[in-house]
Order: sequence, then structure tokens, then C-alpha cells
Amino acid sequence: MGAPTRQLNDTLLPDAGAARIWRMLPASWIPYVQLARLDRPTGWQLLLAPCLTSSCLAGVFTLQKPDFAQLALFAVGAVVMRGAGSTFNDLIDRKIDSQVERTRARPLASGRVGPFKALLFMVAQALIGLAVLLSFNPFAIVLGMGSLLPVAVYPFMKRVTSWPQAVLGLSFSWGALMGWAARTGDLQAPALWLYASCVFWTIGYDTIYALQDSRDDVSAGVKSTALLFGDHVKLAVSLLYLASVLCAEWALAGAGAGILAQLGLITFACHLVWQVRKLDKADEAMALRLFRSNGPAGFILFAGLFAENLLYYLVS
Repeated sequence: MGAPTRQLNDTLLPDAGAARIWRMLPASWIPYVQLARLDRPTGWQLLLAPCLTSSCLAGVFTLQKPDFAQLALFAVGAVVMRGAGSTFNDLIDRKIDSQVERTRARPLASGRVGPFKALLFMVAQALIGLAVLLSFNPFAIVLGMGSLLPVAVYPFMKRVTSWPQAVLGLSFSWGALMGWAARTGDLQAPALWLYASCVFWTIGYDTIYALQDSRDDVSAGVKSTALLFGDHVKLAVSLLYLASVLCAEWALAGAGAGILAQLGLITFACHLVWQVRKLDKADEAMALRLFRSNGPAGFILFAGLFAENLLYYLVS
């Protein structure tokens, strides 16, 4: 166990979570754990939360009990598609990543994994995601295929626009459409409002995340909303989070959500206020902490909607 532990400690990425769980794995697996971001669960949590929230929002709208099997499928899909997307992003960005302090130890940027092996790993993850997608209804399958466009263009956006976070929002929030579509076989206004809410939320939290790389991004020629907003980043994130909460409220109102869902939204909004109050563009450690806090925070609104779904299940 000594050698794997030493290798893990030597290659632990600066924004990774606790390493203890990965010490049980062979050292040769660690680069693939990092490619899939399994050592950083915040990413798949942020991808999963809109899926679960949307599914339960549709359940409230149609007065159905929670679809537990569907929620489980979304969980599997979020983990593997987050991994596939991250692997693709690292393939495209491996030269840029080697110039940024926070990312230069990533498996591809550091040369611990070659591009061909990373490509094979990406395909394997994507095939699992495809199997999950094919378990849904035809409308949801076609809709899910549509998510590939923003996913494919996102890694290139930081080279051409100061709004790569907006493109990330379009892709990471797709679950807000998928959950509804998988439950109902169509899309209606509440799902679209929830999608807009998640897009604004994503731009906000990824702007916070990008604060960690601001200095390196300038030298690498990379653009971001963190650089665009500059000294006004706190105000900008405040407005983005406000727009997210307002759109979520319109989604709940359109679906006929009750007090439990509203309490979830209020709690979520309070968390966003806490983030803004703590935000300091010069404090990179706090930026990472605030970004990570969005992982569990994303499930707060879901919890309120799930409680309403569950209440219907128990009384029906």
C-alpha cells in the first residue's frame, strides 16, 4: 500500500477532495479517477441536481409520486457523463492546462495518460451514458442527444469569448429539461424556467470558480467572466444569482408547487446570499470553498420538490 499512497499524494490535484477513499485503488487507476473527476464530486453533483429537480417538478405538475428508478438512472448518467465531458475537456485543453498552476498536474497535461488512452476512456464512459439515455422515452432521447452540441463546443469557448461560463451553463443545465421530458414526454414552461434558472446559477458559480485562475488565464490568453467582470464580480454574481432565484420561482409557480417546494427555494436563495457575502475576488481559497458549496446546495430545491412528491405518494 505504500507505493500507491505515495503516488497518490504526489499527484493529488490542488482542488481535489479528500484522498483517503482512493488509497484503496491501484496507483495506475488514479489518473483515470482524476480524468473522470471522481476525486471532485462537486461536478457531478452540479450536473445531477437539475435532473432530479426537474423530474420532481414534473411530478408536482402532474400529481405523480416520485419515480425512484428514474432518479437512480439520472444519478448514474450524471457521474459518467460528467466524467466523459471532463475527459473531453482535458483532451482539448491539455496544452493550456500545462500553463496554469491549478491544472498542470492533470493526467493529460502532465503526461501521466496519453491522448489515445484518454479517448478510449471517454468513449467507455459515454457508452454507459448512452445506455442510460436509451432507457427513457423517445422525446427525451432526442432531447438528450441535443446536449452534445454545447458540450462539444464548450472547451473551445474560452479562446473566443469572455462568456465560456454561459456555454457551460447551457450544457450543465440540460438536466433541467431532461428530468421533465423523461417524466412527461414533452416540454412545458416550468421546465424552461427551471432551465433558465440553472443557466444563471451555473454562470454565477463558475465565475466564482474561475477566480482561482485569473492570473494564469491572462498569461495563457484564456477568457472568462471572472476576468470580464473584474472588480464588479461580486455585483455580477449577485445579479446572476438573483435571476436564478426569480426564474426558479416562476418554474415553481407554473407547476403549481406548494409550501414545501417554496421552503426549498427560500433555503437555496439564502445559501446564494451567503455565497455573495463571503465572495472576495482576491481570496482564491474562499472561491474554491464557495464553488464546492454549490454541490450540496443544488439539492436543496430538489429536496423541497421531492418532499411534495413523496407527500403525494404517501397520501394517495
